[in-house]
Amino acid sequence: MRPGPPSRADAHRLLPLDEALRRVNTAAAVAPVTPVLAWAAPDADPVVTDVAAPTAPGTALNAALARAAIGFLAGPHRSNLRACTAPRCVRYFVKEHGRQEFCKASCSNRARAARHYQRHHPTGT
Repeated sequence: MRPGPPSRADAHRLLPLDEALRRVNTAAAVAPVTPVLAWAAPDADPVVTDVAAPTAPGTALNAALARAAIGFLAGPHRSNLRACTAPRCVRYFVKEHGRQEFCKASCSNRARAARHYQRHHPTGT
């Protein structure tokens, strides 16, 4: 299942899916991560930490963000990813309850104001 449709405000600027996937996967691969196993004490449980290979700070950040995006989009919450439906909003959010349509309260207010304006100022008059 793919996330919901893109925001109308920025859909024209989005990359084609194949190109977006290529870029995310390339960014994630730039700073490889290696699992490192450690035991704090002989009777303690082992701890696994992912350690990124040394890279430039910006590169490491991009790679970490790409890996997080991949993890999210491959995980169980991707079906809750939504584009905010408020006018001019380009944000995406994770839907937390069944009736949530907007990323935040101000977007809900903006949408309500736009509906009010449309009702009281019909097009062409």
